Amino acid sequence: MPHDKLNLPVKICAVCQRPFNWRKKWARDWHQVRYCSERCRRAAKQAPSANG
Repeated sequence: MPHDKLNLPVKICAVCQRPFNWRKKWARDWHQVRYCSERCRRAAKQAPSANG
């Protein structure tokens, strides 16, 4: 069974601005995923909001 990892969707992390690839655990929620890791998700919550 060949694995074709070159054609996976890619997004840019909202915190670290690094690209990250689709993961199977995100299959149902890919449209909502914004962060590459739990560390970036926590950092986003701790940063002061720019919206007020």
